Amino acid sequence: LADYGCLTQAQVRERQGMLGGALAEFNRQAPNTWVYLDAGNPGWIGAATMAQRLHEAGLRQAHGFSLNISNYYTTAQNTAYGNAVNAELAARYGYTKPFVVDTSRNGNGSNGEWCNAAGRRIGTPTRMGGGAEMLLWIKAPGESDGNCGVGTGSTAGQFLPEVAYKMIYGY
Repeated sequence: LADYGCLTQAQVRERQGMLGGALAEFNRQAPNTWVYLDAGNPGWIGAATMAQRLHEAGLRQAHGFSLNISNYYTTAQNTAYGNAVNAELAARYGYTKPFVVDTSRNGNGSNGEWCNAAGRRIGTPTRMGGGAEMLLWIKAPGESDGNCGVGTGSTAGQFLPEVAYKMIYGY
C-alpha cells in the first residue's frame, strides 16, 4: 500500500479490489487465518494517508496490519507509527487493528538505505507484545534485497552467510 505513488489511479483501484477479494476469500474459506495488510514503515508514508489506504483496501476484513517488512526502522519508531495509524483509523473510521513489526534487521535502526544496508543488526527475536501485537522475524537475517549495498553481486532472496554474520555482530 505504501507504493501507490508508483501506480496509476486505475492500478490503485485494481490493487484495492484484489486485496478486498483476497480478504473475502480468506474470511470465507479460512476464517481462522490471521491476515495482515502491509503498511510500509514510518519513513515512507504519513500515518493519516496510510490509515486511509488500509481502510480503502479492506482492513476491516483483516486481522491487522504489518510494519517494517524487510526494513530497518526501530521497534520504537514502528510502534509510534502503528499507534498513529490506529489513532487515524479510530478518528476517521471508528475502529483500530492490531499490528505486527518485522524486527529481523532493525537492531541498529535505519541509516537511510533500504537495500542491504551496511552496519545493520538483527533485532528482538520473535515474541508477543513489545509495543505491537507481535514482534516477528519475517525477513530472514542475511537474505539479500538484491545486487546492492553489502549484498553486491547477489540476487534478491539469496541467503548470504557473510551478511547474516555481519547482522549478528553489527558490522
